[in-house]
Amino acid sequence: MTSAGADELTAELRGFKEVQTLAYECAEAVAAQLKPGVTEREAARMQREWLRERGVRDWFHLPFAWFGDRTAFVNFRIPLQFFPTHRKLEPGMPFILDMAPVYKGFTADIGYSGCLGLNPVHDKLLADLEAHRELILREVRERRPLREIYEDVDRLMVRQGYANRHRAYPFGVIAHKVDRVKERRLTPHLFGFGTQSLKGLASDAIHGHRDGWSPLWSPYKFSDHPPREGLWAVEPHLGFRGTGAKFEEILVVTDSKDPEQSAFWLDDDLPHVRRWAEERAAV
Repeated sequence: MTSAGADELTAELRGFKEVQTLAYECAEAVAAQLKPGVTEREAARMQREWLRERGVRDWFHLPFAWFGDRTAFVNFRIPLQFFPTHRKLEPGMPFILDMAPVYKGFTADIGYSGCLGLNPVHDKLLADLEAHRELILREVRERRPLREIYEDVDRLMVRQGYANRHRAYPFGVIAHKVDRVKERRLTPHLFGFGTQSLKGLASDAIHGHRDGWSPLWSPYKFSDHPPREGLWAVEPHLGFRGTGAKFEEILVVTDSKDPEQSAFWLDDDLPHVRRWAEERAAV
C-alpha cells in the first residue's frame, strides 16, 4: 500500500473501516444480550444473524465464541476445538467474540473480550493489552522484522506474568493480511472460512514466498522480514490460567517516510481503546 494518491487511499481505507466498525457494533450488541445459559453456538449464531440483517453475505471466517477457560484455549490441540461448542455462559465468566465479515468487498477480522459480571483477573488482562498495542505500532514503524516484534510481544507477556495464547492458533500467528474480496452471488465456505478470502490469502502466500515475505505474522522463519505494506488484522492474546483476553483490529502499513504515516491503527474509536481512555480519565 503506497502513500501516493491520498484521496484513493482514503476511499479504500474508508471501506475497511466501515466493515470493522460494523463488526465491533455487532460484538457490542451481542455482548449486551448474553446471559447465563447462552451457549457458544448460540452466541456465534447471534453474530451471524445480526450481520446478515445488515447486508453481510460473505466471510473471511464465520463467527466464533469462546466462554470460560476456552478464552485461554486451555487444552486446545486440534483446529476443530476452536469452533463454537455447547459450553454455557455463567456469571463471572469471560467470553470472546471473534468475527470476520466481508462487506461490499472489504474485509475485517475483530476480537472482542468481555465478561458476564465482575472478574478482576479479566479486567487486568484487558488493561495490560494496551501496552501490546503500543509496542506493536512502535516497532512496526521502526520496520523491525515481524518475527522480532513477535518475540518482543512474547517477552512483554512474560514480564506481565501471562502466557501467549495466540501461539495456539494455526501457525502460531499474531496477525494475518486482509485484502479486498471479489463479491460473488454465491459465497461457499470451507471449514468455516470463505473460499474467496482463502484464495486471496493463498495467492499472497505464493507471491510472498517468491518475494521473501509471508501474509502470516508468526514466530517462524518465514516471518523474518520487515512489515509488508498493506492491512494486517493483529490479535495479541493473553492468557492467565483459565482466563484469556485479546483484541483484534486492522493495522495499516504504508511506504510513507513519515513515521506516523508509515503505520497506524485504522481506527482509534474502538471498544477496548475507549475503555483504556476511560480508565485513565478515572485515575
